Amino acid sequence: MLDDGVHHSQQLFRQLLSAMSEPGTQQTLAVAELPAGAQLSPAAWAAVLTLCDLDTRLWVEPRLATPGLYEAVAFHTGASITESPADADFALVVPQTLSEVTSFAEGSDAWPDRSTTLIVVTDSLAEGNDWVLSGPGIADCRGLTLSAEAVPLMARLSANLATFPRGLDAFITAGHQLLAVARSTRVEARTEHAARIEEDV
Repeated sequence: MLDDGVHHSQQLFRQLLSAMSEPGTQQTLAVAELPAGAQLSPAAWAAVLTLCDLDTRLWVEPRLATPGLYEAVAFHTGASITESPADADFALVVPQTLSEVTSFAEGSDAWPDRSTTLIVVTDSLAEGNDWVLSGPGIADCRGLTLSAEAVPLMARLSANLATFPRGLDAFITAGHQLLAVARSTRVEARTEHAARIEEDV
């Protein structure tokens, strides 16, 4: 699945690290091919291959779950599939998942790293002004435009501020593109449309 196992994996890890340290900055991730029948973005699959290993537990949103995906995760990463979102180190989700599942682990004040990191599959992401990010790793602010389906996700990430250092980190993907929103990032809805929908979530 990776063109050159060690070097490609190292390159992808650096890209993921860069994305998380500079929230809202897009990275283009390359991956050879998707598992048979997988309903994933290539960037999401690249993140799974890079982040998951024998010691990690992955929860998969039912809309993304296929036998081919489970087989590929087991073969290429050795990660175990968990049926409980609360037990997951990583969760492969769509934005709507965040309006349906509230039990992801958020860590604790003493162990904030014991939380679930989201790997999100969405239709599109681009620079824009629907959502504005600020905080560590962002010089001033960065703006994003996401499809309307992303509102439950962004509303959930905006709630991180109230529970920091507990919270959820997220890698958001569309096609080969990926960006990250860290739990320390302030997320604000700026357009009237996004703000109105956010209030309804």
